[in-house]
Amino acid sequence: MTLTESDIQYIKDHLGQWLADQSLGQPPAVYEIELRERMVRVEEELKHQRELMREGFAQMDKRFEQVDKRIEALREEMDKRFEQMDKRFEQVDKRFEQMDKRFDKSDERFDALLKRQDRQFYWLLSFIATSLGLTLAALRFMV
Repeated sequence: MTLTESDIQYIKDHLGQWLADQSLGQPPAVYEIELRERMVRVEEELKHQRELMREGFAQMDKRFEQVDKRIEALREEMDKRFEQMDKRFEQVDKRFEQMDKRFDKSDERFDALLKRQDRQFYWLLSFIATSLGLTLAALRFMV
């Protein structure tokens, strides 16, 4: 499809109006004012975004402080529990020491009992040996 001379003339006549309608053919002063208004709006929006970011960071800082406080409270609670456990272990150690003392006393009693039984055994063995010796001596004299 080729453009005829009348089509070209029609385009030339209406091109300025079409560009003005689209705001592309406006004079430079009007276009510059429009650009400046857009820049101001963009700057205001950026400022608003920056304020929102600052508020977000402030809220994050508050949240971190809350988390730090909670962690500190948990740590203190854990320290208290560990101290209680240490006290319990000390009590258990004392009980073990008492049990050791009782076992030592029992060992001493058993040692004393064994010594007594050993002494009785030696006396019995001595008595049997003496009796046997006397019996053999008496038999030798009798024969």
